[in-house]
Amino acid sequence: MTLRGLIQPDAGWLEQPTARQVAWVGGAALAGLAMYGFTVGFWRDPLMGVFVAVKLPLLIALTLACNALLNGLLGILLGTGIGFRQSLHALLTSFAVAAVILGSLSPVTFLMACNAPPPDSPGARTAHAAYLVSHTLWIAFAGVAANLHLHRLLAGKSPNRTAATITLLAWLGGNAFLGAQFSWILRPFFGSPQLKVQFLRPEPFHGTFYEAVWRSLNMMTGGFGVVALSAVSLLILIPVLRAILPNQQPSIRP
Repeated sequence: MTLRGLIQPDAGWLEQPTARQVAWVGGAALAGLAMYGFTVGFWRDPLMGVFVAVKLPLLIALTLACNALLNGLLGILLGTGIGFRQSLHALLTSFAVAAVILGSLSPVTFLMACNAPPPDSPGARTAHAAYLVSHTLWIAFAGVAANLHLHRLLAGKSPNRTAATITLLAWLGGNAFLGAQFSWILRPFFGSPQLKVQFLRPEPFHGTFYEAVWRSLNMMTGGFGVVALSAVSLLILIPVLRAILPNQQPSIRP
């Protein structure tokens, strides 16, 4: 197993994933996320860097483990021909690709953290904002590249590209929904200059990510959060249902 094999897998990558192959991909994801995670928290404090190096891989592991059954069912319902073990391997491969990209950027982000104004300096608030924006862009870049890679894997296995695209969108929706809440529970990741360094907030299960989003949505729409949420839900559900229903119709043989 090599990084080249991970980034440019052969046609049978998803056919019969072995325990050794899955372990290697998981190890690559763990290493890349741990290296990058350390640089994310290092600016606030080296101890914070250690905390994030642990929490970032943990976030991905919890999301994949808790969504494994749903992702497998979606792979079957949406007509890709991908079962439970293959869906887990495909998603783990996608996260590993993102982790390798972020891990390769860790020397750059580490130097950025070393050269940024320290958290107790007058320019700490500006540095923290720039830090957040920079890391958001890098994570977004790695995520886009990883999902393009995942789509190619699905397209190679699926009977058509439409099934691959709808399956990818359904997986992204489910993983984002659960991953957002896990990220809320495991916060902080970047570490605010005005707050002390800690592994978790004093009440990690107090409130939810979605409560915070709901309050913001209601504020932005002037109290019409229900309408906005309903519109977004329909935009997501309609293409998924259109993909599921044809796959449930019995085939008619002459």
